[in-house]
Amino acid sequence: MLSRLVAGALLLFACATAWAGLPTFCDRADKVTATDQDRVLRFAAAVKDELARSESSVALVARAGLDLHRFGLLYSHAGIALKDNPGGPWAVRQLYYACDESRPLLFDQGMSGFVLGADAPTHGHVALLFPPAADGALLARAALDKPLALALLGERYSANAYAFGTRYQNCNQWVAELLAFAWGGLDAASSASSAPYARTQAQAWLRARDYAAAPVRVPSHLLMFAGQFVPFIHVNDHPLDDVYALALHVSVPTVLEDFVRREAPRTRRVELCHDERRIVVHRGWEALGADCTPLPGDEVIALAP
Repeated sequence: MLSRLVAGALLLFACATAWAGLPTFCDRADKVTATDQDRVLRFAAAVKDELARSESSVALVARAGLDLHRFGLLYSHAGIALKDNPGGPWAVRQLYYACDESRPLLFDQGMSGFVLGADAPTHGHVALLFPPAADGALLARAALDKPLALALLGERYSANAYAFGTRYQNCNQWVAELLAFAWGGLDAASSASSAPYARTQAQAWLRARDYAAAPVRVPSHLLMFAGQFVPFIHVNDHPLDDVYALALHVSVPTVLEDFVRREAPRTRRVELCHDERRIVVHRGWEALGADCTPLPGDEVIALAP
């Protein structure tokens, strides 16, 4: 019981599983109804339409998962959507936690499955970032470089992995380190042969570029230290000062978004959300709220009752 309480609170950082319907706990039953699935698939179709009309080869994609409002976060899981992904057009290359093997793996997942992985099928959010053509080409090349992508995969998973450590890794940190190789001019060929070295190189570049893994506040010391009872939450990689301050520096999608916007200012952003009545498509950097209220000029697509 304690482990579920802690996981539910601390999984604000999580990428957890990539399997649709199982974003939180490995043993959680799938509760998606046919009506819910139809709604989410229509939402996924709207996301695919945006990707198709983007004239881009790559997009950074993030989805909302758990209810994280108490932590001031909406999005939890990020990956790289690739037009020419061998797994299918616009499949998402991402790190996920393999429950059966208790370790992180890379996974190419179709956009419908990626969207279905959200925790609440009655509502959802997806954010797409389309870098300028040159930056996008570099990112696509890095993401499709299988030896490099695997070299940047950490051996051990932690949902709240420290952003500047190599003991653990979460999905958003893998994306950040891939960005470092894509845009930092790092030597992918030599780094692909040594995973620890590749990650250290990437993090050194991120630090030099002032990558700001802004601290995420944990509500209490009880939740912080009880994390030892959850197999994919750890604090022993974080500086002690951060642990005592209940402020962990973790890569989350908002951190990635801010970094991409600074490094590639001409990046375009599209955010889509849905509730039980409508889909909202917003093009611009002003974020939609958790309640999915359209902003002036947004496209609204009605969902049948």
